[in-house]
Amino acid sequence: MSFALTPFVIFAASQIGTPGPANMALMATGARFGFRDALPFVAGVALGKQLIIWPIGFGLMQIAERAPLLFILLKFASAAYIIWLAWKVANLRLGQGRETESAPGFAAGLIVHPLNPKAWAMIVGSFTAFVAPGTPTLVATSTVAAVLLGCQIVLHPLWTLAGAAIAKTVADTIWEKYLMWTLAGLTVASVLFVLFGGGK
Repeated sequence: MSFALTPFVIFAASQIGTPGPANMALMATGARFGFRDALPFVAGVALGKQLIIWPIGFGLMQIAERAPLLFILLKFASAAYIIWLAWKVANLRLGQGRETESAPGFAAGLIVHPLNPKAWAMIVGSFTAFVAPGTPTLVATSTVAAVLLGCQIVLHPLWTLAGAAIAKTVADTIWEKYLMWTLAGLTVASVLFVLFGGGK
């Protein structure tokens, strides 16, 4: 078989279901604005990964091999952006700004994965570890795209729901700031893990 489908589904579910910058952003958005208002952002996050999958599948890695320094710089620039977002999350309070501030929308969600080093590592690993040599490019890319999107459709809303549920318990309590700092800390930790540990 040209594609190790069952192991890839397990890999995809484990990667998408575990903490990372995108899931922390989803949880924080659900906590701040509630599940329903966060849904456009969730949809953007899910579809945003497709903006990486298809270019990688159709040859972006060849460019990476020719200009590795460029991709290293992009990886660290993306990590810096997500850490900056984590700082903003750390200083948010769940009850503040709901009346005057709207939840991030679909477009904001679209850019989460293109700026997420975990997503890049996951997608590159998908092609290198589960696609057999000689597999048609369209078959390989469409399979990776479909499996990852399917896992995201199931798992991303769960993270958002978790954030909304936690917020109902801790909003306007002494634990609120600790929740937001914990979400921010997990976001930073997940980025650093991908950069220096699990993203090789």
